[in-house]
Amino acid sequence: MTDALINPADPPDRQREKLLQIVEVLMRRVEQATDDDGRAYRQFQRAAMLEDEVRERTRDLERALGLLNQTNARLAEATAEAEAARQNLASAIETVQEGFALFDAEDQLVMCNARFGLQLPDIRDRLRPGLPFADYVDMVSASSHLALPPTETPRGWAVARMRRHADRHVIFNVRLSDDRWIQVSEHRTQDGGTVILQTDVTDIIRLERQERGKLLDDQARMIRATLDHISQGVGIFDAAARLIGWNRRLATLLTVPAGRFRLGVSFDTLAEALGRQFALNRGMTLDTIAAWVRGPRPRPALDFELSRGSDLVLAVFAEEMPDGGFVMSFSDITAERRALLAIAEANETLERRVADRTAELAEALGRAEQANAARARFVAAASHDLLQPLSAAKLFVASLADAGLSTEARATLGKAQNALSSVEGILDALLDISKLESGRASVDVVPVAVGPILDQLADEFAPLAAAKGLRLDVRSSGATVASDPTYLRRILQNLIGNAVRYTDRGRVLVGARRIGAGLRIEVIDTGPGIPEAEQANVFREFHRLNARASASEGMGLGLAIVERAAALLGHPIGLSSVPGRGTRFSVTLPLLAPDRTAPAELQPTTAEITLGPEGRIVCLVENDPDMRRALSHLLEKWRLEVIDVASGEEALALLDEIGIVPDRFLIDHELGAGMDGLALLTQLRDRHGAVAARLLTASRAPALAAACAAADVAVLRKPVDAGALAGFLLG
Repeated sequence: MTDALINPADPPDRQREKLLQIVEVLMRRVEQATDDDGRAYRQFQRAAMLEDEVRERTRDLERALGLLNQTNARLAEATAEAEAARQNLASAIETVQEGFALFDAEDQLVMCNARFGLQLPDIRDRLRPGLPFADYVDMVSASSHLALPPTETPRGWAVARMRRHADRHVIFNVRLSDDRWIQVSEHRTQDGGTVILQTDVTDIIRLERQERGKLLDDQARMIRATLDHISQGVGIFDAAARLIGWNRRLATLLTVPAGRFRLGVSFDTLAEALGRQFALNRGMTLDTIAAWVRGPRPRPALDFELSRGSDLVLAVFAEEMPDGGFVMSFSDITAERRALLAIAEANETLERRVADRTAELAEALGRAEQANAARARFVAAASHDLLQPLSAAKLFVASLADAGLSTEARATLGKAQNALSSVEGILDALLDISKLESGRASVDVVPVAVGPILDQLADEFAPLAAAKGLRLDVRSSGATVASDPTYLRRILQNLIGNAVRYTDRGRVLVGARRIGAGLRIEVIDTGPGIPEAEQANVFREFHRLNARASASEGMGLGLAIVERAAALLGHPIGLSSVPGRGTRFSVTLPLLAPDRTAPAELQPTTAEITLGPEGRIVCLVENDPDMRRALSHLLEKWRLEVIDVASGEEALALLDEIGIVPDRFLIDHELGAGMDGLALLTQLRDRHGAVAARLLTASRAPALAAACAAADVAVLRKPVDAGALAGFLLG
């Protein structure tokens, strides 16, 4: 009931007054009422309790009122402090020497000092708190004290000012009437408001203008002094083609009276004077120059020449300036033109002499090329003609190896074999030199295992070294290099052969060592050595330092082949020697990983040849009777059945007649008239499928090698090696 009668929103005094009235009413009712059941006492008791509650609530209200009074006191104190701070801030910004204004995040003016807008008195009274920034800008743009450029409107200025207001920080200058300037510095605050500072910079700008004027005057004097001291004549014209600057050299070069050079004279007057004295070169005319001067901008640079007989030639260059004017320079190039004329005359004379000499050299070169081609053809033809009977002779000798000869006959047979081998070596050397000199040699650089090549060469030269009482020490290597295996073997064969041939006692050491990313193979002997003066000559053809060696031991071509083959492969050759103590030759090769290639297969020697299986049929196609007879004789000794024919047509006809496909084919490439060996092998494959065949040829032509490689045809070169032949036929 008390809660319903007492309104908490009433002031404490009002609530206390209501409670006292309630207590008084209740007490009066207790005193008046009589109740036998004791209800009056209970009502009195409730009234007493209610009075206690009222007292407690009154005390709470009094405490709350005390706290409220304290809070109101502190609030009043804080309000006073804030007002004092505001007054201090206002006083502080009033002491600032610049105009100051603060706009809040809603772009409304919060406060400004008296200097803000001081230069614009017609808007000063309207700068009050709450003014929108856009309205402030419109007021400034319409102010009569704002000096706008002739091409800008108040509205355009206001739009540009609002665009700058979008930046967080901006500084710019504003020109006012009476040549006054203010600098506006605008910065964004953390809460999104804007602080604007206005600084009067009139004195600074006027001072800068004065200094700039002095600087321009100084620059003008410097430019004038510079123009008067250069060798070119210079004329400067404004956008209306009027003369505004020149130097003394211009009047001297053009021989124009001083009265013609005056400030503001038209270019047409100068052009008229030029037309009377000078001739224009390079197809230029006065009308063309006038069209350039009056033409639309931008104008490209213009250059032409003026000449006055042969006494004076001027190079003229005109270029546009940023303000629409142009600069024209005149350079005296008379000496250069005379020098060019003299050079042209000298060039004509020199060209005639060069042409005559070139014709002579071309004729001599043609004769040399013809002679070289004739020599190459002769070497190739002679080598082929010699290799054919040589191959037959070697095969005949090889067939006598197991003929039960006497000791004396065997010795004679060995000498014959050595003689034939020497002839073969000389012919191979001649062919190599011919190819290397003619540029027809081709190389196939592949991974090559060095060990098998060194092992083969050790076996090859061991008997020769032992016969001379020399110790030949060839240390094998497991390295793999990038090279052409044929030419690499030939290089090492010639180096080791020379060392053994020219060393009388001691030893020959062959070994390989790693040098960075390469492998250097060295051949060291204890021979007579090579004098330093002769070291460059040992690589010449047919040059032998010790002439005691017979022709059977070499013709001085080995090192020539080494040098040319190494140059073709890009393998550096090294030579060091001490006369009387020995010589060291070396060749450096690019080193590869050891597993890049498999060891080369060794061909069996004649002594290692085992007899083949009986009944194996070999078809031999060879047009040379002696060669055919020698091959047949050797193959029959190896228990092979031989079908020998002289031409490809005969071979095809015979195979069609007997109806048997031989186990092996040996086909000479040069079969005379009719089809050649490669064509025959192609027809055999077309008729009988893949057949085991070898092409016999003495030719080293790159074209033939390429054709065989393209057709997947293996080749045995003449003179035919019995070991290689046995490896194919008996394998």
